[in-house]
Amino acid sequence: MTAELEHVAAPGAPQAIGPYSHAVRVGNQLFCSGQIPLDPATMKLVEGGIEAQTQQVLANLAAVLASQGADFSRVVKTTVFLADMADFPVVNRLYAEAMQGHAPARSTVAVAGLPLGALVEIECVALLS
Repeated sequence: MTAELEHVAAPGAPQAIGPYSHAVRVGNQLFCSGQIPLDPATMKLVEGGIEAQTQQVLANLAAVLASQGADFSRVVKTTVFLADMADFPVVNRLYAEAMQGHAPARSTVAVAGLPLGALVEIECVALLS
């Protein structure tokens, strides 16, 4: 028996800027696409540097998780993409605050560039109830 795929379009998250879904649900697993710091209302990158961008990315991910009845406590793995590894301390602090003591497995990598010139992108995998 094969698991059924459900493509997720999450209200409250910015529209996808390419041919992908906010997430794909397979059974009780949720594979969330990377979120960049787009304001869902304007579809523009938020201003204010790495702190504002990280907060928006986390809010966008929270909206995707909430669309499936989950929150950060259900996340089992994240990948953080940074345009500049010098931003790691700020991103790490805000990430820790959002996770509220939950510590999923995580990778953080520096990349040559992110969509629309974003400074940070985060993707995650969550286990749903």
